[in-house]
Amino acid sequence: MQNPYARYKEQSVMTMTQGDMINLLFDEVINRLNKGLVSLEQNDYEGSNAHFKKAQAIVAHLSSTLDHQYEVAGGLASLYEYFNYQILQANIKKSPEPVEEVLPMIAELKEAFSQADKQVRMGHTG
Repeated sequence: MQNPYARYKEQSVMTMTQGDMINLLFDEVINRLNKGLVSLEQNDYEGSNAHFKKAQAIVAHLSSTLDHQYEVAGGLASLYEYFNYQILQANIKKSPEPVEEVLPMIAELKEAFSQADKQVRMGHTG
């Protein structure tokens, strides 16, 4: 039997809008990258590897869900590929610089998606 918190969490994910889900995924990428940087700083390479790999998996998921009927999808796919390349470089080289370079870009992209989601919601309710 599932505990009440797990049921609540599952239900909240199932009722999220697409925009909410994208925001949640970007938040988790940013969270994992920051945790990976802290782990690197502490010479915890196993921890940084785990956080960076999780961030890469989320970015790969975002890329795999792009709707390529829209022109913007090609540009986003290239960005996601670049993000994952930089995360990989940070992981291989045990260097924070590649992640520090893409973190602001990821935050900016998250904000753009958030603004677009707000516009869509305003259009649907107004």
